Amino acid sequence: MKRILSNILTVLLVAIMLAGCTSLLEVEPQSSITEQVFFKNESDFDPNVVGIYTVLRSLVNNNTYGMERSEELISGSNSRFTVAWSHTLSPSSGALNYAEWYRGIGHCNLLLEKIQDFSFASNPDLKKKIVAETYALRAFFYFHLTRVIGDAPIMLQAITNENVPLLSRAPAADVMKQVLADLDAALAEFTAMDQFSKTSYPSKYRFAYGSVLALKADALLWNAKVTGGGEGSLQQAVTAITEIENTGLSLNADFASVTGVRAGTNKEVLMAAYYQRDETPGGNYSKNALPFLSIVQGAINLDKIPYAVSSGNGQGAYQISPLSKSLFSNAADKRIPYTWVVEMQASGPKVSWITKYPGTKYSDDRIPDNDLVLYRMADVFLMKAEAYAGLNDLTNSVKYLDTVRARAGTGKYAGAATKPAIEREILDERGRELYFENKRWFDLVRFHKGGTIDVYTYVPNLAGKTTPLFWPLNTTVFANNANILQTDGY
Repeated sequence: MKRILSNILTVLLVAIMLAGCTSLLEVEPQSSITEQVFFKNESDFDPNVVGIYTVLRSLVNNNTYGMERSEELISGSNSRFTVAWSHTLSPSSGALNYAEWYRGIGHCNLLLEKIQDFSFASNPDLKKKIVAETYALRAFFYFHLTRVIGDAPIMLQAITNENVPLLSRAPAADVMKQVLADLDAALAEFTAMDQFSKTSYPSKYRFAYGSVLALKADALLWNAKVTGGGEGSLQQAVTAITEIENTGLSLNADFASVTGVRAGTNKEVLMAAYYQRDETPGGNYSKNALPFLSIVQGAINLDKIPYAVSSGNGQGAYQISPLSKSLFSNAADKRIPYTWVVEMQASGPKVSWITKYPGTKYSDDRIPDNDLVLYRMADVFLMKAEAYAGLNDLTNSVKYLDTVRARAGTGKYAGAATKPAIEREILDERGRELYFENKRWFDLVRFHKGGTIDVYTYVPNLAGKTTPLFWPLNTTVFANNANILQTDGY
């Protein structure tokens, strides 16, 4: 861990899409110590917090942790799965080096320490906004990390030299306490701004009041079911989501707009990771789902398949699994065309290609450049349905479940009016609504821990195995910190 945490002293500054901007600029990384280059003037802080979002975007774009271990994917034409998909993780295969998470955390710690010495006298709201975003980013990194490895070291101090504390892994429950404390601190900074408005989303690519609440609700559901938060966390999640409903966002009328309209003008999206043609090598993770022309050539419905001409822009690696397709048992479900399409050859049906993130078709090729959604209102409504079900308020749970179903055109929930049945339907609805949005594995773990499913029988590749739900750590972690223990079960 010593080497990992010392690496946080460098910063990669990339200008994330701001309100009114039309492009993302890449800035060369600084090679010297962050505090020697930055934090000399008040104008240094906003570019620095912008740079931290590059770590968030990298994690959001990695579907190994949020999706690959779930039931959502099987091979398309060119398999690119890791041992996470086959659930054959071990300390020597697929083990995790958590450097990326602590790089982001380290940037946050350093910024929070250095900004204290600056008054921002001419614009005190800017200081509060920067501090709020930094707390939210640190909360995101810890929340994402604890969902991947469980227990994790809690580093809150800025590291400015080689004297890096060699910390042990803190219990996951303590990590979640820190996550929630950081989120509350972020919300307090936002609401303390003189020009605070709960309906303000200055940029859908940076944390705002509403998106911090969404992250908090997500964290509270995990805390309730996985780390012992219980009903108190469920009730707090309901409260947070009620506040989100007052921030001015709503569902798109047409499901096609969910990923088809960029976040900046998308009334459903609270926060997303920005992508644009050619601004990052290879586009986003949807590249793995897009087929390339030579493997779908001859398809009768070629015009319905989101193919790329070049294999550099579409890998043809993923298709939707039969189990995920089976969740869409209602043929009238309006989400189906924007989730997958079956390739039809003269000989019959072939691969079921994913259409959730179809990229953009330019004159020369299709490019996987859709914004990757972190939080949107349908997700939030289903989280509220889940929280209400956990509290045994089944009437309100079904109300929010049906809000999502109404847009899909699948009708009101007509199943058993019991908590187990409704919770299972919420999980299934999340599988339909949020398919391929990098959330499914975390959903499955949460509902497994809550007793709704047995993930060891539900996920085909996990059946008959005893692979732990959290990742093992690799040898680099132990070489850098003798106080770190291996993840339980490995």
